[in-house]
Amino acid sequence: MRKLPVLLSLLYLQQVSFAGNGLPPGNKEDTLHLTLQEAWQKAETHSRLVAIKKKAAAITAEEIKDVRMERYPELGLKGTAEKASNIPIYNNGLFSKPSQHEVIHTLYKVGADLYLNIYHGNKLNLKMEEDKTLHQISLIQKDQAVSDIRYKTAALYLDLQRSFIFKSLIIQDIADQEKQLKEIKAFHRNGTVLKSDVLRVELDLSRRNMALVTINNDILIITQQLNIILGEPDERVIFPTSANPPHNEHAPYEHYLAEALHHSFPYHISEKHTELSQLRIRQVKANVRPHLGIYGDFYYANPQIFLFPYNPYWYSLGVAGLKATFPLSAIYHNVHKLRAARLEFEKEEEIHKDTEDKVRQQVKAAYLRYREALVQIGVAEVNVTQAEENARIIKNTYFNQTSLITDLLDADIQVLQSRFELAAARITAQNRYYLLQNITGVL
Repeated sequence: MRKLPVLLSLLYLQQVSFAGNGLPPGNKEDTLHLTLQEAWQKAETHSRLVAIKKKAAAITAEEIKDVRMERYPELGLKGTAEKASNIPIYNNGLFSKPSQHEVIHTLYKVGADLYLNIYHGNKLNLKMEEDKTLHQISLIQKDQAVSDIRYKTAALYLDLQRSFIFKSLIIQDIADQEKQLKEIKAFHRNGTVLKSDVLRVELDLSRRNMALVTINNDILIITQQLNIILGEPDERVIFPTSANPPHNEHAPYEHYLAEALHHSFPYHISEKHTELSQLRIRQVKANVRPHLGIYGDFYYANPQIFLFPYNPYWYSLGVAGLKATFPLSAIYHNVHKLRAARLEFEKEEEIHKDTEDKVRQQVKAAYLRYREALVQIGVAEVNVTQAEENARIIKNTYFNQTSLITDLLDADIQVLQSRFELAAARITAQNRYYLLQNITGVL
């Protein structure tokens, strides 16, 4: 049984070896001091999801340019070189020997053609509007990816900050407990306290040493997770250095709701999908509209067999005109397509309303949890003051032999726990503040 305190002491000495400077065993040059803003910049730079969304936005931008290029005329070049046989003429029937009518055997033709779309049911303009809407959706999704990676980074950053605060608190508490243990041992030597009191305090100190080991492991685990997001080596030591963010504590729920309806990513993506469904109704209606275009054809050819009499000379011909068509079959083919498009639009409207309801719910929940965290900070501050005063009173009464060692240990634990709760409450408030910003779309 004595091996456990010895092992805990060794582990404690290992932790203390880097507790003074805050560094785990390793090279100090690997230490990175980061503010949250700097962490966000590195996370955005190395995030694969953000890179994917940026590529998607670039693709939709190129698709808009591609549709715009379709306004230009279609141009083509063509050429043929052919060999023709004589024409057999069966003067006396198919089963008689024919006579051969001589023709010009080699034929050449080179030319160019052109088609310029003037009106095609307004489909080109509608296609451009659709691609522009898709591009806007891709930009919103890119901004959403940036906001999400910022919140994820902030959550890990704050977890790391909390673990460092816990580490500082417990190191200070261990030092206080060791000092108190010396006093209790001195009282034991004088015969004022029992040996069991010394053992109880030593056991409690061992538990604190083990808690320090756990906290240091938490720091290493969170640091690796943060390093992966930031694109740093796994063993890089990160120290959070930013101060608490300015909380807008007095802003009402209506303020955050208005922000969400103006900036929320899911809300605006749903809004754009509704606009797309409206465009598709117009695209289906465009099927029952005339098509109008200018065409042209110019070529050189040899021999001249366009007009009789034929001759073996080069000639040129140019043709230009206006072409108009109307798809009559689209009148009845389009009936169910139009109904389906209108139903799709109604569905997207319902989805948009449902998205708005969800956004309102998320903002309400995040807002209340944020306000709750602010209240918790005030409660935790009072609890720390009361726990410290209680510990002071119990310590005096214990050394005056009017209270038990269990009372003293409980009071010390309450002090440490209340300090932990205060630190956790402050970090939780910051986390929920960033979550509320992420939901409202302004992170």
